[in-house]
Amino acid sequence: MKKKFNTYLPAIDYKATKKEVEKTFEEYRMYLVTLPSDFLPKITPSYSQLPPSFTNEFHSSTEDAAIERIEFENARQRFINRIHEAVNSLKQDERFIIIKSFMDKDIGYDPDIYLELGIGKTRYYEIKGEAMLRLAFDLQIEVYKKKNEVKSA
Repeated sequence: MKKKFNTYLPAIDYKATKKEVEKTFEEYRMYLVTLPSDFLPKITPSYSQLPPSFTNEFHSSTEDAAIERIEFENARQRFINRIHEAVNSLKQDERFIIIKSFMDKDIGYDPDIYLELGIGKTRYYEIKGEAMLRLAFDLQIEVYKKKNEVKSA
């Protein structure tokens, strides 16, 4: 008697996965253009009615802001590098589409991009969908359908 293997692979929810990739690129663009002002040190004096404590700990809002900013910058740089590595792992046409669609300073429109690539509309959307799916797997942000959704679909 042959042994049957359980080869259940969860089904991908393509719409939700696409939204996750788009959200990730929105976050990417925000990281490129912003640095929150709450990471800046306070420049106004603050007074307290509590007596100062004389311990070995030195506590300064400037130091706290500097540490917080460094941690933010490190997290920001790791995130941006992760996006760049994922995009660089794509095929040439996929990379071109993703860069033009999400990463350029001026985001391109789909018709302009597929005309620039010299391919048809249908093929363009196939390539873009494959690229977004690859990115979702590389970035580990893919979304799976629940078991009860798979049976009914």
